[in-house]
Amino acid sequence: MVTSPELDRGAILGEAEAAAGHIARICFKTGPPRFTGVELEWTVHDAADPARPVDRDRLRAALGRHAPTTLDHTSPAERLPHGGTVTVEPGGQIELSTAPRRSFVALHTDTDADIGELTRLLAPAGLVLGGSGIDPYRPPGPVVDTPRYRAMRHSFDRGGPAGRTMMYSTAGLQICLDAGYPDDLPARWAAAHAVGPPLLAAFATAGRHAGRPTGWASARMAAWLAIDPTRTRPAWSPTEPPADPVSAWTGYALAAPLLCVRADGPDWTVPPGITFADWIDGALPRPPTTDDLDYHLSTLFPPVRPRGYLEIRYLDAQPGRDWAVPTAVLTALFADPATTRSAAECATPVADRWYRAARYGLADVPLARVAAQLLDLALAALPRLDLPAGAHQEIVHGVRRRRAAAERGAR
Repeated sequence: MVTSPELDRGAILGEAEAAAGHIARICFKTGPPRFTGVELEWTVHDAADPARPVDRDRLRAALGRHAPTTLDHTSPAERLPHGGTVTVEPGGQIELSTAPRRSFVALHTDTDADIGELTRLLAPAGLVLGGSGIDPYRPPGPVVDTPRYRAMRHSFDRGGPAGRTMMYSTAGLQICLDAGYPDDLPARWAAAHAVGPPLLAAFATAGRHAGRPTGWASARMAAWLAIDPTRTRPAWSPTEPPADPVSAWTGYALAAPLLCVRADGPDWTVPPGITFADWIDGALPRPPTTDDLDYHLSTLFPPVRPRGYLEIRYLDAQPGRDWAVPTAVLTALFADPATTRSAAECATPVADRWYRAARYGLADVPLARVAAQLLDLALAALPRLDLPAGAHQEIVHGVRRRRAAAERGAR
């Protein structure tokens, strides 16, 4: 018998096995790798004085009918003309989430068009989009406050100030790739992680924060690394015994402490240290449901997060049209199994250098060497994306510019 999705969402989880089955169904949807999507975040600044705070009323007025309901509960939250959805993060960062596209050409065209529309919406309010992975001008400060964000802040504050920096000051570029055929999934899962440190190093843009140099190539990733590792560490490591992606992610998710539990009132906080597995075992007054598990999964922030597809979360926001360069690189590296295998083979020796990638970027010689190799692989595979000549040349130029920086770092 097929159960409706509505009933499934409210099903009580009384055993870890039921939770594991649900995670396997929703987090890894295998099949032919056809779609690519992106989520772009930007800090938002006053055009005349980028260090001036931007409040929620100014953002709400600028976004108009596209404002998310976290800014205006009466907003229709309309999509942008080419399908992008606008949300606003706790520090006022704007996020544009694209609809998935079957070709990189369509993704590139539609995303650029929606970025242009977003820029036009902000301009009359005297606002502009930032161009780096962390706010270069302002210290962390809240703009949007919701029960989720309050619970998140409460939880992260136990570990120091990094949580507030992440929430209020960082901006990332997230690239979404299909999980692929079942037989290819383990290789794609491993490769998505392995190429992370060298590509983070190659595309780091977050060296300056709150008016001063940070000493990090990516202070954005530095903030993530300083937050609760049970929800931010990678779910794959080259130094651990291999595990299939589904079981690895299931173990990760059930062992992660609850960040919050939704309630009717404004307080969603939970006592520290209670994992989802503990909740299944009766640690809270009511039992969890599949809907609760779905929400818990949304509070986990590893560098690669399975959401039916693979959400690659380790890249800094890029300036201007440069968002397309790392997106094209990753799309090209995952365009066929042979290229993906080659990428994983050259990247695995540096796959655990997350800290050094964030701290030193391409000044780390092993990372720079591997980054150059990965960018060479991407350049060879780019023609398969069938970009128009002008867009192809623009992206090739961007890749070669970073390839030259990696070559300098490798000397």
